[in-house]
Amino acid sequence: RVCFRMVAATAAVLIAAGCATEPPDYQSVWSTTPTTTSAAPSASPAEDVVPISAYLEQKGVLGEPVAPDRLTDLTVSIPTPEGWQPYQNTNMAPGTRMIAKGATYPTAMVMVFTLDGDFDAAEAIKHANVDAKMSPGFQELNSSATAFNGFPSSMIEGSYDLSNARMHSYNRIVIATGAPEKPGTPGQRYLIQFTVTGYADKAAEEAPDIEAIIKGFTVEVPKPPPSKP
Repeated sequence: RVCFRMVAATAAVLIAAGCATEPPDYQSVWSTTPTTTSAAPSASPAEDVVPISAYLEQKGVLGEPVAPDRLTDLTVSIPTPEGWQPYQNTNMAPGTRMIAKGATYPTAMVMVFTLDGDFDAAEAIKHANVDAKMSPGFQELNSSATAFNGFPSSMIEGSYDLSNARMHSYNRIVIATGAPEKPGTPGQRYLIQFTVTGYADKAAEEAPDIEAIIKGFTVEVPKPPPSKP
């Protein structure tokens, strides 16, 4: 086991974005928006300034990365549009699922962590957008705290600065519970982070593929096999 804080820090380095819920309008781009440095989130209420990784650490929650395709009690997946390929990098956390179109951006990434410990998922999800709002020059387009397939979730979409480029990012965090091993027992809880990132000045051009990936993002409990007659 590893402390959730440790694996979450790796995710933050790779993602540099936030979390979201409703499909974004990728025709709305920020390439003509003046780049400014956004202020840090307001200090009140307290949950607005504590990242979700810190919140879970404070609750004593342990997390461990797991590859989405190794899950048996939960289905977590994204589609791969034509022209996109799996992407691997030695700096990525173990189990990260990432696809890219070309050698750089746009990219789509899914990370899954087991969550072991006592915590309130509804409270934890309130902390999901903090890291995104602290990204350099972050400007929010939209956000939502609507549940995703019945699971607590938070989404944020916006633009930020990265290496002298303006990026457009959609990020969603879902806290899901897998199917229990036995009836009457609690299922394993997971944190799923889904991020799609591209250059802001190409958002409209890449909208069809990106919207297809967002629409096809899946987090659900597998249906049990049909009973034999």
